Parts: sequence; structure tokens; C-alpha cells
Amino acid sequence: MAVACAVAAGLLPQALERADPRDGRAGSVASADVPAAPKSVAGDCRNPEASLKPSGRSGPAVDRIKDRGYLIAGVDQNSFRWGYRNPATKDLEGFDIDLARAIAKDLLGPDGRVVFRAIPTDQRIPALEQRKVDVIVRTMTINCDRIKQVAFSTAYFEAGQQVLVPKGSPVTAFNGTLRGRRVCTAAGSTGEAELRRTSHGAKVTTVPNQLDCLVRLQLGRADAVITDNALAAGQAAQDPSVELVGEPFTREPYGVAMNLGDEDLVRRVNKVLEKYRKGGDDSGWMKAYKRWLEDDLDGIDGPPEPTYKKD
Repeated sequence: MAVACAVAAGLLPQALERADPRDGRAGSVASADVPAAPKSVAGDCRNPEASLKPSGRSGPAVDRIKDRGYLIAGVDQNSFRWGYRNPATKDLEGFDIDLARAIAKDLLGPDGRVVFRAIPTDQRIPALEQRKVDVIVRTMTINCDRIKQVAFSTAYFEAGQQVLVPKGSPVTAFNGTLRGRRVCTAAGSTGEAELRRTSHGAKVTTVPNQLDCLVRLQLGRADAVITDNALAAGQAAQDPSVELVGEPFTREPYGVAMNLGDEDLVRRVNKVLEKYRKGGDDSGWMKAYKRWLEDDLDGIDGPPEPTYKKD
């Protein structure tokens, strides 16, 4: 019945195809074989969320997009409520999709065009470095390791890592109840980084996208999933046989990611976000939240406050 829920949503075949180890991105390793986590860079990175101050001026990156005539946005198409393909309309929908459209509208006018490219979790940074996309709007956490590789806007949402399990599971949280259990997370995600630091004796499997983990959970090939609670809430809405347990054990501020060299685009996106946040219940942010997220993530009063660098 749980798998049937994914089929009905039009998501299962693609998720299984992406999880095929032959694609060179999915992998499975026992907890003892998980490489040691890289040394913390916290000492060199006191405030990773601080971004460049907003500006409406154009520069090389903004001009490149205007000359092309459309924005290329890397997104997810498998995260219910955030970025997913509606099986009825075949359109991409969700909180992140609305934000990408708002950026395109500011850059290119009211009819600003967006070309969406579905990017697996572990390909987000390479896609920006290779300039396959202009922006990544894909529930991407701002952290000290990533700001060395890509530039981020100010935070537009805040989530936290949590554990998703079948109802009735003996797993109660991100703790010793994971010992010996098969735990799934997306490659290149902050969930993977946390499991590399502290696996709690779990047997860790990594896959290209978080939805692949939900499918493995449904098929009995995983006992638990580690992912952002914002994403997991959408998965639980898709499949009522699973639930979040324990409390969030990290803080995950999401930002729009861009190439390190595109400073003018970072400032322009921050200007878009300033406008997107303003207006209280009438703001673009609150309208998107109420449309896509409120049913599964209630009690949120508004977006996180932006933090800027002293430049």
C-alpha cells in the first residue's frame, strides 16, 4: 500500500531508476567503512549565513542571463511541496519553484522565463562550478564547507535533520536505536555528513535523491531515513505509513546557491529575497508557505531574518 502511494504520485519509477547503482552515484557502505568526516572548519567560519548586501545593479552574471533571455535554475523534481512534478499537470510545483520564478521575474520582467534542470543532491555544487545552471534553488543548506565552493544568498528557510521511519519502528531518534539498522540518506547531503560524524552503529546507504530513500523505506530495503524535517514532512504527507521521530538534531538554513564568481547575481537575488519577505501575511514568502508547507509544517510565523557581510 505504501509503495502504491508513490506510484499514484507518479514518483516511484523515476526514483527507482535514479537509485540504480549502475548510474555511478548510488552506493552502500557499512558503518565501519564510512570515511572519517573532514575536519571542522568552524574556526574559520563563524557565520556562514552572512551574504553579500543586496543590490539591484547588473553585472557580468546578471547581464549573461538577460542576454540569454532566460534563467537556468537547478531544482528538485522529487520533493513533495518543495520541488516536484505534479502527475496531473506535468508541471513543476512547490516552494522552491515559486522562489525560482520570483527571481526570474525580477531579472527578466513579469514574463521572465525559467528553464528548470533537475539536479541530484550530490550534483548541485558541480552544476554551479561547471555553469550548467545559474542558481540552485533546492533546499540547499548553507554551511562552512559549502561556502568555500559556492556562494549563497541569505537564508530563506530554516529546517533541521530528523529521522523518518515506518510507524511502529523501534527507532526512536538519532541515537543508539539506529545501531545495526539500515539507514538511508542522500549523497552529498548534510544528513550524510552527520552520519559520517556519528553513525550510532547504523549501516549507511547513500542514494542520489531523498525520494529514493523513501522508496527504499517503503520496499523494506531501509529501516530509517535521515533527512531535513522540512523534506521528511512532505514525504510523510505522501505516505501516512511513515512518521518523523525524535527531535531535529541540526539547524539547516536554506539558501539560493550560485557560482562563487557571480557576486552581482548574489546581490540581486538578495534584493529579490528582501522584497519576497516583506508584507507579512501578504508577502510572497508567506503566500508560498501557506500554499505549499503550512499543512505539514505549521507554526512558522515567517522567514528567517537575513544576515549580511560587512562589505
